[in-house]
Amino acid sequence: MRVAAIDVGTNTALLTVADGPSAIEERAEIVRLGEGLDRSGRLKDEAIGRTVAVLEEFARAIARHRCDRVAAVTTEAVRKAANGADFVARATAALAPVGGRMEVIDGEREARLSWRAVASSFPALRGPRTVVDIGGGSTELIVGEREVEGVVSLPIGSVRLTERLVAHDPPTADEAAALERTIDDALAHAPAPRGALVGIAGTVTTLAAMAQRLDTYDAALVHGATLPRAEVDRLVAMLGRAPLADKRRTPGLEPKRADVIFAGAVILQRVMARAAADACVVSDRGIRWGLVYELVE
Repeated sequence: MRVAAIDVGTNTALLTVADGPSAIEERAEIVRLGEGLDRSGRLKDEAIGRTVAVLEEFARAIARHRCDRVAAVTTEAVRKAANGADFVARATAALAPVGGRMEVIDGEREARLSWRAVASSFPALRGPRTVVDIGGGSTELIVGEREVEGVVSLPIGSVRLTERLVAHDPPTADEAAALERTIDDALAHAPAPRGALVGIAGTVTTLAAMAQRLDTYDAALVHGATLPRAEVDRLVAMLGRAPLADKRRTPGLEPKRADVIFAGAVILQRVMARAAADACVVSDRGIRWGLVYELVE
């Protein structure tokens, strides 16, 4: 069965077209749907417009591949926005020609899709684990072993914290300290991490690409890579010092993500510290892959 899965987050829209469990096309576009949302409580018209334009491109790709089933979900930005229904209506219209419909999912559903993606992507992984999904608007933590035992969706994300707490380029020491305090306060309400730490979504995969100094992103090199805690600490220190122009020239860092990567990296650093984790296993397969695995069951 040929399927297509779309995940529209606060920062990025992603598409996977798969034959069974094997990808035949993957796309990732930074759309910044949640731009300014933390201040206004609404999605900007221009953010909706550029996201819908990307979804129309995704629909054309899905049509070329003649997919049997299509699933599309959106997360924190649309959950929070007063005009989220407007985006859902326009997104559904863009996907309707290929049988798609945009669905707003809650934090628990988001977390369980992430868990499913990790469990199916790393079948040899044994024992307890904590999956951390760092998004633009929220961070999900899922703890379990054979099944999910604890789930929490926290209102901390790379875009949200950058817009709320970082006003200088590069961030000041006070801004960096405020980031750490805000993240630690949120994590205090999360289930205690257990076992291996597995990170998914754009912040974590970007840090893995940066650690490998990849000029071109290569999922095969990122998926399954290990990020040592010392390397995460090094990247956080570097990103905290570098002005935006330098970040945009950094190998492995997509220029459109450069303005929010520091906040995302600090989230991962604080999660690793709370978990006392020496390393984080990196998964390139997140929510959209959870959908793929459901569709091909």
